[in-house]
Amino acid sequence: MAFVIRLLSRTCSTSTQLTTGTAARASSVEVLYKERNLKRLVEKFKKFSENDRFRTKTGIYEETIRRLAIAKRFNWIEEILEDQKKYKDIHKEGYNARLIRLYGKSNMFDNSRKVFDEMPDRNCKRTVVSFNALLAACVTSKKFDEVDGLFRKLPKELEIKPDTVSYNTVIKGYCEMGALDKAISLLVEMEMKGNPPDLITFNTLLNGFYSNGLFVDGERIWSQMVQKSIVPDIRSYNAKLLGLALVKRTKDAVLLLQEMKSKGIKPDVISFNALIKGFVKEENLEEAKYWYCETRNSGGDCGPDKFTFTTLIPFVCEKGDLRFAFELSKDVISRKCLVDMALLKCVVEGLVKESKIQDANELVKLGMNNGYCRYQL
Repeated sequence: MAFVIRLLSRTCSTSTQLTTGTAARASSVEVLYKERNLKRLVEKFKKFSENDRFRTKTGIYEETIRRLAIAKRFNWIEEILEDQKKYKDIHKEGYNARLIRLYGKSNMFDNSRKVFDEMPDRNCKRTVVSFNALLAACVTSKKFDEVDGLFRKLPKELEIKPDTVSYNTVIKGYCEMGALDKAISLLVEMEMKGNPPDLITFNTLLNGFYSNGLFVDGERIWSQMVQKSIVPDIRSYNAKLLGLALVKRTKDAVLLLQEMKSKGIKPDVISFNALIKGFVKEENLEEAKYWYCETRNSGGDCGPDKFTFTTLIPFVCEKGDLRFAFELSKDVISRKCLVDMALLKCVVEGLVKESKIQDANELVKLGMNNGYCRYQL
């Protein structure tokens, strides 16, 4: 009997330790998300990194580095990521690729390149996986002058064959730098090299052409996509909606939205924002207001966002509809949407000018109570 009691005691103790350990691992992410002091965030992150399982949590790495990058704490980003090199994972290509991408997202491309160049010293083979990570870091860091050199020279030097991801990354870089002719030539090249374009390829090109007001060229890309039996998705349609809005063909954009729905593609906030932008460009206040209401009523995660409000509020104020501007501003605050303080200040000043002091005071109070503005009447 005593033996059974001791055995049960040890079992319960082990179970408790396991449960506590699991809770600790689970809470480490929560602790980091809630930590507001960035110095302590760095210290805790480095401590948690000692746990093998923590180092598999890609999401918390992305979020922590993003927060530090926004705060321009590049020295702390380097402190965290350089600290990761002391772990056994550094001999794995995927682990190095993650560090390369994270440095890239922080606009620290030189560090990305350093990680890539150090890989042979760690007996870590460089394949198209780490090569693609380096290309992505280059594009994300907007080092467009280096993209072409990396893409043309490194594969030959390292005997790496670029794949569709490689081409898609460079095409994205070309589109972002406005070199759309180069992007098209790369589309031709990738097919010749046995890397057929996919939906990501075409969506990148569609966004590049439509967003630059080159609607006719965008339509040619769309036709090529259809000819290759690649089915457009929400990103494809959103690019085209924006293209129609920019050339003031918003009625056609409405018809396209209906086509999307008929094909089972549910519009999102980007879809509605394209229509709102189009009607603002056409100075059609009633239609812009209508599609704002459609955005609000669409449900789910499709509600108005920062782009919606920054597009609509100045336009509504310009048109003198301060009642609607007031409602929009309250919606900004209730949704905790991070907009420039000047946007709400503009509405307050308009209300004061129209002697709507009560509304102005209400908006100021709401803004101050929710941390949106320190603007006093």
